[in-house]
Amino acid sequence: MNKDARKLRATKPAAAPARPANRAERYAAGKALRDRVPREQHGEWKAPKNRHDPVDLVIASSKGRVPGLIPIRYGRMSVSPFTFYRGTALNMASDLAGTPNTGIRTQVCGDCHLMNFGGFATPERRVIFDINDFDETLPGPWEWDVKRLAASVVHAARSNGFPAADQRDAAMACVRSYRERIAKFSNKPALDVWYSHIDIEAILGTISDRESVARARKQIAKA
Repeated sequence: MNKDARKLRATKPAAAPARPANRAERYAAGKALRDRVPREQHGEWKAPKNRHDPVDLVIASSKGRVPGLIPIRYGRMSVSPFTFYRGTALNMASDLAGTPNTGIRTQVCGDCHLMNFGGFATPERRVIFDINDFDETLPGPWEWDVKRLAASVVHAARSNGFPAADQRDAAMACVRSYRERIAKFSNKPALDVWYSHIDIEAILGTISDRESVARARKQIAKA
């Protein structure tokens, strides 16, 4: 993330506990964080009176870019709310900076919307599905990536004409999958987590529409 993003002043998070010795202690420490940062605090966001001007942030995010390409970038962002959302990682970081978080820091993607996931080839000659864009990566609260991803699912569903109930269901499925995967990882050795991957063929096997599968395979061939 650029220097303008780093200037954002986040709400002071809850102090992360010292690393517990075993899994049972880690589980207890994580659950205790719910008392200091209840889950319902994440459920609603209201714009503060001193919110940064969204247009100023978009302009700030263009610093360091090739000047001749900036108008093209703005044109692509103006196509729809979803395309605007995809180009405004700094804006969302600014909004999230004032929200509660547990104090648990990770190396976050920083721009974790669904269009930054895709298939690519690994050194082991395997095509996998994962995050493929790390331009905005930085140390930060893990909650930021999850919230940006869930919001992107809603934007994408809305842009494609899905009703509000389906938008909500899709976002819920997204965060539920995250929760379930993290729970599984918590029982595995670090190396197993490191080498865990989503095989692209497994995903294609869940798609019933043949045309969609054919389009996906064309994209995979380029990986």
